[in-house]
Amino acid sequence: MISVEGLKVEFSAKPLFDGVSFVVNDRDRIALVGKNGAGKSTMLKILCRQQQPTAGSVAIPADTTVGYLPQVMKLQDKTTVLEETRKAFANTTRQKERIERLNKEISERTDYESASYMELLQRYTEEQERYQMMGAESGEAEMERTLIGLGFERSDFNRPTSEFSGGWRMRIELAKILLQHPDVLLLDEPTNHLDIESIQWLEQFLAQNSSAVVLVSHDRAFINNVTNRTLEISCGHVIDYKVKYDEYVKLRAERREQQLRAYENQQKEIADMKAFIERFRYQATKAVQVQQKVKQLEKIVPIEIDEVDNSAMRLKFPPCLRSGDFPIICDEVGKTYGTHNVFSKVNLTIRRGEKVAFVGKNGEGKSTLVKCIMGEIPFDGTLKVGHNVQIGYFAQNQAQLLDESLTVFQTIDNVAKGDIRLRINDILGAFMFGGEESEKRVKVLSGGERSRLAMIRLLLEPVNLLILDEPTNHLDMASKDVLKEAIRAFDGTAIIVSHDREFLDGLVSKVYEFGGGKVRECIGGIYDWIGAPRTSDLRPQTSDLRPQTSSPAPSNYEQRKELQRKKSRLEKQVKEVETKIEKLEARIKELDAILCTPEGASDMTVVTEYTSTMKVIEKETERWEQLSMELEEIII
Repeated sequence: MISVEGLKVEFSAKPLFDGVSFVVNDRDRIALVGKNGAGKSTMLKILCRQQQPTAGSVAIPADTTVGYLPQVMKLQDKTTVLEETRKAFANTTRQKERIERLNKEISERTDYESASYMELLQRYTEEQERYQMMGAESGEAEMERTLIGLGFERSDFNRPTSEFSGGWRMRIELAKILLQHPDVLLLDEPTNHLDIESIQWLEQFLAQNSSAVVLVSHDRAFINNVTNRTLEISCGHVIDYKVKYDEYVKLRAERREQQLRAYENQQKEIADMKAFIERFRYQATKAVQVQQKVKQLEKIVPIEIDEVDNSAMRLKFPPCLRSGDFPIICDEVGKTYGTHNVFSKVNLTIRRGEKVAFVGKNGEGKSTLVKCIMGEIPFDGTLKVGHNVQIGYFAQNQAQLLDESLTVFQTIDNVAKGDIRLRINDILGAFMFGGEESEKRVKVLSGGERSRLAMIRLLLEPVNLLILDEPTNHLDMASKDVLKEAIRAFDGTAIIVSHDREFLDGLVSKVYEFGGGKVRECIGGIYDWIGAPRTSDLRPQTSDLRPQTSSPAPSNYEQRKELQRKKSRLEKQVKEVETKIEKLEARIKELDAILCTPEGASDMTVVTEYTSTMKVIEKETERWEQLSMELEEIII
């Protein structure tokens, strides 16, 4: 579908990548990976022809459509959510207008036997068929399903887009791209503004979609669930691994080990040649051999070793005071803005040493409760911060509090204490500030870079309660691994607001779900929560300080996972049957209209199609009833 040949891209005469060739095939699910700055976003822009390469070619067939979601894009402010999303069907609207013009021309013609009239009828039929293939009749229903899947409520549909944050408006742009059903989807960090439920919906959508997908993402669970092929940009080249991300990581480690051995052998060979040349340089009897060694040395192509990350690095929080047994206690806590109830009657107790997650859709109150804990906003009820609690708080605005006159290195050097000062460069490298990056002034850093720097600064402060609001948004996978291991080894308590399942997995032992004005507690990890029922409130934690029950037995957890998989499979089949029935019923309406005309009533082809279509509807309806019964019997 897309063929890349001999691609080269230079910035200021320095090649970003060179000699790159690969093909994106039909139904490929490709993860484009590499360290920050390797050129992943640039590659996507080249694939969709928004940027031209220095050399090489990108061949895309004329009838192949490409949909591209960048990390940042200009958004409209003058429409409602539905009106903006409906722009996805601009091609369908134009097609409908073409059909209407043809229909008008046919109705005005009287030369029924002429060749031009027959050609006009043929063109009308072809355009009508193309319109049907676009799925135009079910467009509105599909639009609603997509918006709801991405987290919108029906009550949001007629609200102006200007009322929504940038993250929610990016969801509208994603919906528009998905609704166009392009042949190739290019997605640059599509999960950045999505909650866990919306990410899962997107995973399912991409699995069912026939488009090829090339995506850049630092969400490991997402790319593992979506992709089946990994293209790595490393040392200016692209290495093609025909496996999903987790398998790629293993193969890459093996490849790098082989490169290291080959590099060491080459370095020994070079050293031996140089020693021979130096030893016999001035001996006439060895002149020929020396010249041969010089020529051999000149011909050696240095072996490149794939760029290595610092994910194996360990970072430990500095010692801190021991806090009281219960750092946070909420008793009937509530928060309202005017008539809007964010949450009410929140009762929870967080014990010393616990790592807990706040999850739920955006706008349901996760960050609001954090602000209540921090004392930044007023609230109803009682919220107690325990004895000797020292809070380390990371929020997006923390990045704005950095001293812009300092360099990256100075910012960290000012807070580092003791032996950790000897490892500042290693720490900066682990968070993508290696080499010359550490000498940049804070004032020239992007928003994402400032957030990373604020995170490093927090990791070096002596605190015993960490509150992290979306800490992984601007981190690559290696940096997330470093952060995750540091929090796991942290002696204190941690509250983590995040939509990153892979990051939370194995890190938290309790999940608080925010939604519908309530906060529900789920004992166990993130995947225990994902598999838990949503139909009724879980028993809320009260101020009763008795020991908690343990996590569910692993066997029960596996059974729930299997049931969840079966449920998802049945839901997918039910939706497919419903879509098929919708299309068949739409065709029946068309045939009914034709049969109401004198010509149609006597056309046996139409009658035969009507009868056969009704039989198929009956058969599919029976199948739908059977699948629905099986679905209702599943209790998780």
